[in-house]
Amino acid sequence: MAGREILDVAPTVDESLLVTATDRSIQLVNAAAQAAADRLAHDIIAYDVSDVLSITDAFVLASAPNDRQVKSIVDEIEERLQKELGAKPVRREGDRDARWILLDYVDIVVHVQHSEERVFYALERLWKDCPELDLPEDAVKTRGKAAEHAGVAGAAGAAGSGGTTDGELR
Repeated sequence: MAGREILDVAPTVDESLLVTATDRSIQLVNAAAQAAADRLAHDIIAYDVSDVLSITDAFVLASAPNDRQVKSIVDEIEERLQKELGAKPVRREGDRDARWILLDYVDIVVHVQHSEERVFYALERLWKDCPELDLPEDAVKTRGKAAEHAGVAGAAGAAGSGGTTDGELR
């Protein structure tokens, strides 16, 4: 009987997409995502960045169409994580303009951006190679809401300008 040849076969699961964030980080991510969804944030997504960054396990991204709502979302996330999980951010940045507010919980970092900043900085492009974390259903349902909101706002603006979008009166 001939000996078996051992083949060097790559694993079937893409190891670069395995989640390595801690259970605590995932708990924080889910609570933050749910809080953002409850305040009507758009396009909530979370990435496990623990394999590429040593400073945090996960990023949560969310957006809103105006500065006031950005602040409201951030306040709700901060309150919910404190109340439910006893977590307080070690740093909160961006409050002055409320265009991009960052909450740093060490285990996770939450970015809540005005929709325009979200498109301009495109953080998803930077982290697209990292595994996406599963989120609560309410948070997943927010995907595409920014585009939907922009379409409604654009249509309302076009209707209010006599059907033109170039600002010219006709």
